[in-house]
Amino acid sequence: MIEDPMPTLETERLVLRPFRPGDAAEVQRLAGEREIAAGTLTVPHPYPDGAAEEWIATHAANWAERKVLTLAVTTPGDDTLVGAVGLMLTMADRRAELGYWIGIPWWNLGYATEASRAIIDFGFASLGLHRIMAQHMARNPGSGRVMQKLGMQQEGILRQHTLKWGVFEDLVVYAVLAE
Repeated sequence: MIEDPMPTLETERLVLRPFRPGDAAEVQRLAGEREIAAGTLTVPHPYPDGAAEEWIATHAANWAERKVLTLAVTTPGDDTLVGAVGLMLTMADRRAELGYWIGIPWWNLGYATEASRAIIDFGFASLGLHRIMAQHMARNPGSGRVMQKLGMQQEGILRQHTLKWGVFEDLVVYAVLAE
């Protein structure tokens, strides 16, 4: 395991910092919205009590083992939690998968793009990654627009690749390379 603290990244309008146990109630409230869970592959709905605490408790070890970097997306000054952004790392291949969610009150403000750009830049510059990919359900084109704004190129569609709430969903795959 690598012993170094999780990074804090600052953008023009956001601070990406490690989650704290005190964030759990707000994670459950924001991520627990049906619209958030509907557009993600792993967020449950309803969001069970205790799940946010358990999720946050995994972050330090996942980072130390270079498996996952997960950061809270917050506003500077008041430290309001607006979402999460992360990289699922495969360091042996110098690649990662980007994931994010933004709470509904902050949709359409560019926060997903801004936070994702910061963590992508960190992945390339500080982690030496070569490739970062992301995927979204075809019925969630807003997420695809975020990926396009990040300079990612669509690589394909995985037809009926995942089962979400009893429906097989197409996943659209995007990626960007370090160069």
